Amino acid sequence: MPGTPMGAASSGADAVGMALETNILETSFDLIAPHGDELMDEFYGRLFEAAPAVRPLFPEDMRKQKSMLLSVLVLVRKSLRDLDRLVPALHSLGARHVAYGAKAEHYPVVGAALIASMAAVAGDAWTEEIEQAWTTAYGLIADVMVEGAREAELELAA
Repeated sequence: MPGTPMGAASSGADAVGMALETNILETSFDLIAPHGDELMDEFYGRLFEAAPAVRPLFPEDMRKQKSMLLSVLVLVRKSLRDLDRLVPALHSLGARHVAYGAKAEHYPVVGAALIASMAAVAGDAWTEEIEQAWTTAYGLIADVMVEGAREAELELAA
């Protein structure tokens, strides 16, 4: 739901939590987590194929980048039941992404590549219900990150 202000306030965390299918997200992530390296390879392959223009935003050696993204996904999974802590972390992450050259229009491409990669790694265990839960979760995560990025951009412009 792009454009929905989520912020770091408790009410933002409550709104995020009400929209999430926590059990589905946890169970499905636990299914693919043991295949983290495969997930990261699949994701970045899909991302760079779908949006080759973003490749220069990343280092040549992707090992550290892959590890950082996987760590963020693990944080999200572990924090689904503690959104008051997760929302500010995502907000801050979005703000930091401004310095890396990330733009709001990158988030939908990243989300599509991530969800397709998760589905590919999960194989036959991936269902429409899981797809919808992750689509909703990613949309909310992206909203919080984009809000953090917008605030950082405003601070830089001031």
